[in-house]
Amino acid sequence: MAQETILQHWVFSGFVLPFLLVFLIVFGILEKTKLFGDGKKQLNAMIAFVIGLIFVGAISQKLVVANLILFLTVALVTMFVALLLWGFVAGDKGLDFGSAPKGLKWFIGIVLVVAVILSLLWASGVPNTAFGDATDFLFGSGWSANFWTNLLFVVVVIVALVLVLKSKVGSDK
Repeated sequence: MAQETILQHWVFSGFVLPFLLVFLIVFGILEKTKLFGDGKKQLNAMIAFVIGLIFVGAISQKLVVANLILFLTVALVTMFVALLLWGFVAGDKGLDFGSAPKGLKWFIGIVLVVAVILSLLWASGVPNTAFGDATDFLFGSGWSANFWTNLLFVVVVIVALVLVLKSKVGSDK
């Protein structure tokens, strides 16, 4: 039988880590915003401590944050891989997003907002029936996995072609 370590104990994972997470985030926000004035570290620490203790006592909010942390870790790894691939494509010079077309910036912003909303709905446990049968049809059918994979591949190829062709047109001038 495997031994349980202190890091696997339910007290550590269920109370200590969530408390530390909320305490440090609230303390950091209070320090950065200087909500109570300059040099008020003790007051900021006490307020963050109380908010952290209240948070640890609330079970449903703790579960939502735990689900969001799971989503965040997957999202961070995904973003790391995407940025790594972007670095391979961009090379040493890199690509300047500041000069990107305004429509592309809006598209990326809308995609990010939709992703955050969907992740919040998933993390808070909103049942799949809230979205109706459309979700089951689009993502639960036998054909949907192949369809979405192929669609993503086509979109990536189109974006790559647009970037390459735009850079060639810009270099021809």
